[in-house]
Amino acid sequence: MLGGIFGGNKQKIKGTVVLMRKNVLDINSILNPASVIDNVFDFAGTLVDAVTAFATSISIQLISSTKADGQGKGKVGTTTKLRGQISLPTLGASEEAYDVNFEWDSDFGIPGAFYIKNFMQNEFYLKSLTLEDIPNHGTIHFICNSWVYNNTKYKTPRIFFANNTYLPSETPAPLVKYREEELKVVRGDGTGERKEWDRIYDYDVYNDLGNPDKSEAYARPVLGGSTLPYPRRGRTGRPKTKKDPNSEKPSDFVYLPRDEAFGHLKSSDFLAYALKSVSQDVLPVLTDAFDGNILSLEFDNFAEVRKLYEGGVTLPTNFLSKYAPIPIVKELFRSDGEQFLKYPPPKVMQVDKSAWMTDEEFARETIAGVNPNVIKILKEFPPSSKLDTQAFGDHTSIIKKEHLEPQLGGLTVEQAIENNKLFILDHHDYLIPYLRKINSSTTKTYATRTIFFLKEDGTLTPLAIELSKPHGQGDEFGPISEVYVPAYEGVEAYIWLLAKAYVVINDSCYHQIISHWLSTHAVVEPFVIATNRQLSVVHPVYKLLFPHYRDTMNINSLARKSLVNADGIIEKTFLWSRYSLEMSAVIYKDWSFVDQALPNDLLKRGVAVKDASAPHGVKLLIEDYPYASDGLEIWAAIKSWVEEYVAFYYKSDEVLQKDPELQAWWKELVQVGHGDLKDKPWWPKLQTRGELVDVSTTLIWISSALHAAVNFGQYPYGGLILNRPTISRRFMPEKGSAEYEALAKNPEKEFLRTITGKKETLIDLTVIEILSRHASDEFYLGERDGGDFWTSDAGPLEAFKRFGKKLAEIEQKLVQKNNDETLRNRTGPAKMPYTLLFPSSEEGLTFRGIPNSISI
Repeated sequence: MLGGIFGGNKQKIKGTVVLMRKNVLDINSILNPASVIDNVFDFAGTLVDAVTAFATSISIQLISSTKADGQGKGKVGTTTKLRGQISLPTLGASEEAYDVNFEWDSDFGIPGAFYIKNFMQNEFYLKSLTLEDIPNHGTIHFICNSWVYNNTKYKTPRIFFANNTYLPSETPAPLVKYREEELKVVRGDGTGERKEWDRIYDYDVYNDLGNPDKSEAYARPVLGGSTLPYPRRGRTGRPKTKKDPNSEKPSDFVYLPRDEAFGHLKSSDFLAYALKSVSQDVLPVLTDAFDGNILSLEFDNFAEVRKLYEGGVTLPTNFLSKYAPIPIVKELFRSDGEQFLKYPPPKVMQVDKSAWMTDEEFARETIAGVNPNVIKILKEFPPSSKLDTQAFGDHTSIIKKEHLEPQLGGLTVEQAIENNKLFILDHHDYLIPYLRKINSSTTKTYATRTIFFLKEDGTLTPLAIELSKPHGQGDEFGPISEVYVPAYEGVEAYIWLLAKAYVVINDSCYHQIISHWLSTHAVVEPFVIATNRQLSVVHPVYKLLFPHYRDTMNINSLARKSLVNADGIIEKTFLWSRYSLEMSAVIYKDWSFVDQALPNDLLKRGVAVKDASAPHGVKLLIEDYPYASDGLEIWAAIKSWVEEYVAFYYKSDEVLQKDPELQAWWKELVQVGHGDLKDKPWWPKLQTRGELVDVSTTLIWISSALHAAVNFGQYPYGGLILNRPTISRRFMPEKGSAEYEALAKNPEKEFLRTITGKKETLIDLTVIEILSRHASDEFYLGERDGGDFWTSDAGPLEAFKRFGKKLAEIEQKLVQKNNDETLRNRTGPAKMPYTLLFPSSEEGLTFRGIPNSISI
């Protein structure tokens, strides 16, 4: 659509800008329809006037990628204002399109970037600029997806680059300085308190979890850069607390680089809002209701627990009215009449309400549940400990052959070990140093070791559970341990059910704080920061990894404010309580990035062996291991896509070694982002294309499939608190005691007095129900924001389409697996087919779907 010729070789280039105004994306505006007004304009005018005023308040200048000015930088074109609003068939909800005409002549060359200035009071969200009919070139796409604030908020004008992809050495000379300058802007100078409109990425330690100024009870140790190593978080520069100069003062506003904030018109805005609402609005109501005896403190039987999913939690209208208005997030809270909270039936009880009590379901959830990557092969008997014997005594297991062999089908323990038939869920060593502290409060629990046997039908069954607690005379005397074996009649059946509950409580805590928070959310944040600081937006590796960072810094920031903070939801509802994150720092000491690669993880845990003839180079020792077998399919698809992509841009290892941005990225990630582990020998050196493939595949795996596997099953499995309790409040009843007699008389009531209390259950369920949901505009593995315009290179675009097609094929294969009745672990007694690693999903609570990133 070329304009006419303007004397000599001057012409007009037609462009289209797509953007969204701030009020459309403001969560408070969405939740309060009365406030949806466009306050950009302080004059009363017609709609046409408003649109015209909006358009003329934004200016753009093209920057040449082929013609340089006197300083060697690409020529900057004349300033152009947006023109009228136009309609496009491709516009999404709330998107607006404007046309813009640029003067162009052949001396300007081909545009490769543009400056944009906003002269209004309010920011807007810039989606894209498309230039059409560039002579001898055709169409140029700029994918922007960024907030643009008033021009005075920036020291240099905002710049956006066309969707071309360049290694630093291949950047057109006129764009080199623009590329370098933009990276400097994003790095900042490491000083000052960050403001809402800043785009600066920088590192800090976890010194914002506590609030020592409030009281000593709210003080928490700093994680990172100390004896408690930790991945780094994004720096905010907030002032320090009065009582502890090392701790950052909490505040309502927590800085995020502006484009990391939930900024899409998406239901994750509502999900994020709902999470905040749990701590700000729901907790006070529940606390008052329990304190005022409006809600009974305990569940009396299992039927009462199941009632949560039939009638929900009701409170008297006159009681609720003093809290009005309670925010309406329709899936979660109700404001009509007396119903306050409602819960959908969790999948684990939808078909069989009692399946959770079976040994088979208990065992199956170690390989197909929400924490499926902890179980290990048992290679030594009895299990030993790595704890310091001088400090903690002898922690060798007291499980004996006599406990196991009656259930081994004629095998001896040695034969079962030899045949790879014994497995262990070991929640012992890491817990022992903290157990005395945990038990000194209202919680009472044990370190646990559970041994499983792999039966001929491919299922696992528990053989013995060892419960260990600290010695009354001191840690150096070793633990006091008891071993429990399966029993199915009388009071001993409930003793066995309680033994399994203590195991699950440890597994629930380890899952939430280690498998989920530490091993996905926390370890990925330094990658987000390093990528933005050291890789230009036009760098191929930036484009490869960028979709896998969407919303991660935001959800982590929200977690530090409401979930993992001092007296936050995790501390309130999980056994580890105030020691939760401190314990995660101790466990991080032994974290290895290389071991996060799925094949390496399976080999390290001994649940697979290397086998060149196997489809993915490893053979599973538990053949029907849903998480591992499905995961290997996804892992291989990711790796194949990454290999094609890396090969397209790096024609040799030498090119990779001489890429200054890539080498600076990796150096900073290792030495700063994960700096507390920088001397570990396992870090790849990033000197070969193979290493880049492994690093990128592992990072994409963690951000997508691993997070999906440990996140979206939280409510389907844990929504039934009987199945995944999070706290224990009493020790196991001893034979002959009053507690034992009470258990014999009223087993359900006594079981419920031992596990998570009613108030904590309601908080826990409300939170994990939000966390287990998919947002409406989620991008799943094999999809990208921007469609086919994220790069201008045809090779990677075609490879990415093949990746998407491969994932769809895998999904069909997994559906067939779930229909194979010989694979008993795929559905189990609960009759819930394992779907957590199906790549696609609809919105909501679906128990499936692999989002690109850790976005909830």
